[in-house]
Amino acid sequence: MEMRPDTEQLLEMAHYKMPFGKYKGRYLVDLPLAYLVWFRQKGFPKGKLGDYLNTMLTIKDNNLEPIIRKLQKDFPKEST
Repeated sequence: MEMRPDTEQLLEMAHYKMPFGKYKGRYLVDLPLAYLVWFRQKGFPKGKLGDYLNTMLTIKDNNLEPIIRKLQKDFPKEST
């Protein structure tokens, strides 16, 4: 069985910013690893943000941040 990432969701996550707290306004990829680990220990928020934080922790744990940064560069978020 071949696994394929959801391209739209990956692009959305690449441009998703932290909506609250100390790191409000930062891209999720720019959050410190320790902050993501803290969320894992305390419990990720419900919904999309929690899913994205959990996924970003996996991405950072596997040193895959360059993929997210390339997506940000190659597919800039359009201003609305």
